[in-house]
Amino acid sequence: MVDLYTQHYRLQPKLNEAINEVLETTSFIKGPQVSRFEDALSEYLTIKNVTSCGNGTDALMLALMALELSPGDEVITTDFTFVSSAEVIAVLGLTPVLVDVDFNTFNISVEAIEKSITPKTKAIIPVHLFGQCADMEPIMALAKSKGIYVIEDVAQALGAEYKFSDGTVKKAGTIGDIGCTSFFPSKNLGCAGDGGALFTNNEILGSKIKAMANHGMNKQYVYDNIGINSRLDSIQAAILNVKIEQLDDFNLRRKKAADLYRTQLEDIEEIKCPFEVANSSHIYHQFTITTTTEIRDNLANYLNDKGIPTKVYYPIPLHKHDVYARISKFETALLTNSVSLSERVLSLPMHTELDINQIDFICNSIKEFINIK
Repeated sequence: MVDLYTQHYRLQPKLNEAINEVLETTSFIKGPQVSRFEDALSEYLTIKNVTSCGNGTDALMLALMALELSPGDEVITTDFTFVSSAEVIAVLGLTPVLVDVDFNTFNISVEAIEKSITPKTKAIIPVHLFGQCADMEPIMALAKSKGIYVIEDVAQALGAEYKFSDGTVKKAGTIGDIGCTSFFPSKNLGCAGDGGALFTNNEILGSKIKAMANHGMNKQYVYDNIGINSRLDSIQAAILNVKIEQLDDFNLRRKKAADLYRTQLEDIEEIKCPFEVANSSHIYHQFTITTTTEIRDNLANYLNDKGIPTKVYYPIPLHKHDVYARISKFETALLTNSVSLSERVLSLPMHTELDINQIDFICNSIKEFINIK
């Protein structure tokens, strides 16, 4: 699904140099590479405050901690996503409110958000799924009118851009009150282990987040906030310093691969290629097709037999897991798209190193299956 070996081989001289610098200085925690990376990410996103942390889940949790919400407060997020988005809400004693997605974009539905807002709603976590932005302009307008915070989960869309109706363009993660991302190795910007970051233009939130990620300390042994221990180590930061210079190229390579897929698959009646909205770029963290349940499962098996990996993101909507069925608020009848997509989606290999021969083989195999099914 993701060819990290070839990507790292291509970058190996610079990666080795960056890692050796950390080993030679032995500044393994909070070394200069970490602050260098935070500055680089701040410049890339054009945002004031960046705090790196241990992983993307910690980033989401730290964002909620910084808002100082109370137990029982409600946080709206999507039902069709990785568990982290709801998990952090529950861990902090808040109530996850799970809402439906748009069937075409896979992203959280603005109408679903509006229907789920109550006096207890304090925050919204839109997830920019598979590499394309949720519809942030109406989400922000709705949140502002209700006095609700917005935390963007940009783990799958770092580098994507959103265009507002007045022509303003902002990068995903810089639109809401706080943006959060993950540097898990398979992400568009990935390290060689776990890592994450938060970013905001709010100076007060930025200062609070930085302290909370380091045990609540603004200065050593002085604890102004309840915090956690969540730090990006220097070796991961060193790797990210090399890779962030390549991020736009990484995203362009993925887009070119997606265009090659689309050229060969878009005329197949039984398969629907990813939908691209007009107001967001798509950086293709995943290339996710939609089909029927029967075709999806049989096609996955057929491709697997030919040595082609596929993945279903996500086979079970969050509200159908026993634990989230117990602790979350949702209306099953209003989650039809989430349920339907979980039964229909299939992600094909997508990474920076895909070449035309590989994509031809994958697409020809799909066409073979369609012809004999």
